[in-house]
Amino acid sequence: MKHASSPSDRSPPGAPSLLLDQQLCFALYSTTLAMNKVYRKLLGALGLTYPQYLVMLVLWEQDRLTVSDIGQRLFLDSATLTPMLKRLESAGLLDRTRSEADERQVVVSLTREGKALKAKARSVPETVLCTAHCTPGQISALKTALEALRANLAEHTLEDAA
Repeated sequence: MKHASSPSDRSPPGAPSLLLDQQLCFALYSTTLAMNKVYRKLLGALGLTYPQYLVMLVLWEQDRLTVSDIGQRLFLDSATLTPMLKRLESAGLLDRTRSEADERQVVVSLTREGKALKAKARSVPETVLCTAHCTPGQISALKTALEALRANLAEHTLEDAA
């Protein structure tokens, strides 16, 4: 839904704007909300939330990872990840054990049920693609652009911290 702006609301061409519909952050935010609604419906049948689905994707790709390895892949810290892993463990989808090599590390492994869930989840990416009404090429280009944006923002954040 487009909102009309008065002449006093308009910024000169090329100037930063404070109009909501011209904000990249709002386009990303509102798209994320819409995407989460699609995933919520699909993942509810699997008994997963979207963040839990991301953890399972990581583990389906490579089992037996440390909490820090999973966090690195998902851009999450262990304080955010640990409660989610506990819920997945309670659901019988994964096990968490201390590493024999380094007891400070917790290794996360899929259970038989967690591995079996992968077959049930196979249709999720295709369903999302169909729902988005995008071609695989469009999705690939969008994903590449978003990954570049994420890298630029992360680099800027690191520079600010230094």
